[in-house]
Amino acid sequence: MDNKISTSAEAVEAAVLPCVHEVHTDPEACQGLGAVPEKLQQKDAAKSEARWAYERLILYIQNFEKQLDAEHEIAMGFVGGDAGVLRIEGMGYYDPDIITFYGSEASGAKTQLVQHVSQMNVMLRALPKPRKEVPANRIGFRLASDLDAEPAVAELPVATGPAAPV
Repeated sequence: MDNKISTSAEAVEAAVLPCVHEVHTDPEACQGLGAVPEKLQQKDAAKSEARWAYERLILYIQNFEKQLDAEHEIAMGFVGGDAGVLRIEGMGYYDPDIITFYGSEASGAKTQLVQHVSQMNVMLRALPKPRKEVPANRIGFRLASDLDAEPAVAELPVATGPAAPV
C-alpha cells in the first residue's frame, strides 16, 4: 500500500482508467478518438499524473489534426485566461505533475506554457498555416511516435556557457 489518500473522484477514475467515451451530434463531421493504442490501454501505477495527461493529450492532438485540411495547423487556446493562442510546436512533461507546451503566438513570438496538470484546460484550435508554400506542420504524428519510446529518467536540461553554475 502506498498510503496515498485519494478523493472519491480520483479513486473512481483510477478504477476505470483508461476509458474513452464520446458522443457527437454528427459523427461524420466530428471524429472521435477511435482506437486507443494498446500501450495506453494498460494501467500503469508507476505513471505520473503528468505522463498520463501527456499521453492522452497526444491522442487528442493527433485526432484533431486528422480533421484539418492542408491549409491549417493545430494551435491551442487557453481556457479561463487572456493569454491568447499558441501554435503547438512541441510538448513535454516533468514528473510528477507538470505539462509543458512549446510554440509561437500569431505574431511569431516564441511561447512556452508550463502548467500543473490540475490546472490544465486547453482548447485545440485550427489556425491558417503561416507560410502557404510549406506543407502544414503535423506535430501530433511526431508526438505519437514518442508514445512507443520509454521515458527518460531525470532528463533535465544542462546549463552551458559562461553563466552555467559550477
